Amino acid sequence: MKMTASGGPWRKSSFSAQTDNCVEFRRIEGGVEVRNSKRPDEASVTYTDSEWRAFIAGVKAGEFDV
Repeated sequence: MKMTASGGPWRKSSFSAQTDNCVEFRRIEGGVEVRNSKRPDEASVTYTDSEWRAFIAGVKAGEFDV
């Protein structure tokens, strides 16, 4: 895990709009930073652009459906 000093505004899924129990993400130089919305002051996880694109492609392909 890596803390990042600055980035764009934090965003969360529109599916999570009614609750504080979600993850948030923001663009940073060279990738995307993800954090727990319930613990915004704790460590975040940083993904490279290629890792993030692979994750989004997997979501769209249904790889994470339960």
